[in-house]
Amino acid sequence: MSSLAHGKNTLSVEVTNISMHGVWLLAHGKELFMSYDDFPWFKDQPVKTILHVEEQSHGHFYWPEIDVDLTEQIIEHPERFPLKAKST
Repeated sequence: MSSLAHGKNTLSVEVTNISMHGVWLLAHGKELFMSYDDFPWFKDQPVKTILHVEEQSHGHFYWPEIDVDLTEQIIEHPERFPLKAKST
């Protein structure tokens, strides 16, 4: 007899730190840093907005209140993705 997992794993991604320099995510055991210089959308947001992150698919993160979605690749290598929207 085997056990089946119930419900959805809600801790696949979480914000672990917000500082004056940026935001840290923990996803699948990997820590990712998003500096405000590279990801300006987060800089002046309320904490609850930044904390509300969803993983749409493996390595694809979405913040619904600010309509920002980023992949793990973009977070790890922002220099490869030079086009940025301006923060409001």
